[in-house]
Amino acid sequence: MTDVDRVGERIEQLLGGFSGADAELAEELVHTLLEFYGAGLARIVAVADRPLLDRLAEDDLVRGLLVLHDLHPKSTHERVTEALDKVRPYLGSHAGDVEFVGIEDGVLRLRLQGTCDGCPSSTVTAKYAIERVVREAAPEISDVVVDGVVAEETGPGGRPLLPLEALECPVPAEPV
Repeated sequence: MTDVDRVGERIEQLLGGFSGADAELAEELVHTLLEFYGAGLARIVAVADRPLLDRLAEDDLVRGLLVLHDLHPKSTHERVTEALDKVRPYLGSHAGDVEFVGIEDGVLRLRLQGTCDGCPSSTVTAKYAIERVVREAAPEISDVVVDGVVAEETGPGGRPLLPLEALECPVPAEPV
């Protein structure tokens, strides 16, 4: 969880303590402050040169503020693509890859490729790795849907079930 997420949760918690007209007034105050700080941040972005802005956008706190105010120098698509490039070596080590399908209403759609597709244990691990890097790069993404992820079936005690397959066993030539 980022600092921006923690502050957002704390604001929601504090606003929840108000009721009636006080709640409306408190929400208006928060929105007015956000607009004020957003306008100031927009001016900073307007005068900053691109190398400085890129360096600032690498900072977790500043990145979150830039995203919150729709001022990040890179689009969500660009940031997600860069994040996927970071996780590709891990996926490649398992003979897999990930394809960017699209973003709609804050939901990122991806598709696993290679041997990751359809293998429960590797796809769950891959999905976790993908979600982690995407959420760091694009906190505005509300959900990550990865096609090719197969939910693991669990048995008693929550342990994963192993798939049962018929094994070819050679028949001994002579009785043992």
